[in-house]
Amino acid sequence: MQKAIQLKFDTYPAHIRPLMLALRALIFKVAAEDGITDLEECLKWGEPSYLCKSGSTVRIDWKDKSPNQYAMYFHCQTSLVASFMELYKEELCFSGNRAIILDIHQQLPEQALKHCVSLTLHYHLRKHKPLLGA
Repeated sequence: MQKAIQLKFDTYPAHIRPLMLALRALIFKVAAEDGITDLEECLKWGEPSYLCKSGSTVRIDWKDKSPNQYAMYFHCQTSLVASFMELYKEELCFSGNRAIILDIHQQLPEQALKHCVSLTLHYHLRKHKPLLGA
């Protein structure tokens, strides 16, 4: 992990850091399972961000103004969140067309999130298909 990324994770409260690291691990796991070898980790807008050539950026963060929530953020000018809403409206909570909101007190909906991350990392290859080819 790059020093700047590590410093960002170190700023999260002790009870939040494992949740954020779990999201990070999930993103890397999906990329590995999908054969994505160019996944880049950086900070965008001060948030841990993950991008590759075939996809759109995924950002993750926790904010102290909503202490019981953390989120995965997506480019708001894509069809990503609209597609996720169609696929997972019963399983996931959303914020507009830009985020999946997670509750710190609930178990991570791993399968749904893995699918959403996979669709995001392949967005440029699938953006013209209904529901991104899901």
